[in-house]
Amino acid sequence: MSEIIIAGPEGRLEGRYHKQEGRDDAPIALILHPEPTEGGTMNNKVAYTLFQSFVDLGFSVLRFNFRGVGNSQGASDDGTGELADATAALDWLQMDNKNTKTCWVAGYSFGAWIGMQLLMRRPEINGFVSLAIPANTKDFSFLAPCPTSGLIIHGSKDTKIPEEAVDVLTEKLSHQRNISIDYRVFPDADHDFTGHLKGIYQAILEHVTEAMKKKPRKIGKRSSRSARVLAALNGEG
Repeated sequence: MSEIIIAGPEGRLEGRYHKQEGRDDAPIALILHPEPTEGGTMNNKVAYTLFQSFVDLGFSVLRFNFRGVGNSQGASDDGTGELADATAALDWLQMDNKNTKTCWVAGYSFGAWIGMQLLMRRPEINGFVSLAIPANTKDFSFLAPCPTSGLIIHGSKDTKIPEEAVDVLTEKLSHQRNISIDYRVFPDADHDFTGHLKGIYQAILEHVTEAMKKKPRKIGKRSSRSARVLAALNGEG
């Protein structure tokens, strides 16, 4: 994993990048972290679990800090600037993988909101993973229609985002033409998915592997590190 600097709209953005060795045609994934104003960073445990899941699926994967977080320049912009940051990060990732044909975006909470906006602007995105979608505080009416299918994960004991709000959004998306939403509610999981990182990791591997079977593109081989990652996540949780 490499430490990188991306030229963002308001200055440098710091990131961590795993590139599949010797491949510029590997599938790619962009990981988006939770609320910058509430201490969210690219090193958040859930965001890191997203990152590692896609690494072990054979993707070249980038996670980064939004403006004003860590060593990224600029100041929090309530979503507008962060969407521009995500766009710049995806541009960088695509330039380093010029022959890729598969692109996913994955986000947690605030990052899920940004990621789903990015879906609407970048038709090359093939799939998404969204955890703890802030359906009670953010407007998702822009998903009309949602451009691609994906995985939504929520915790039944999330006190910040009621499960009912996510149920309503998921139901609306599921009824759109040619859209399939894999909606998984983790019983007893809180907003931070405490004790459920292993389950998230497994759910992402299952969903993405199955989704890629339905595409003409092929996914990279899963890393042999998967078992060790699962053990580490289990212990961490």
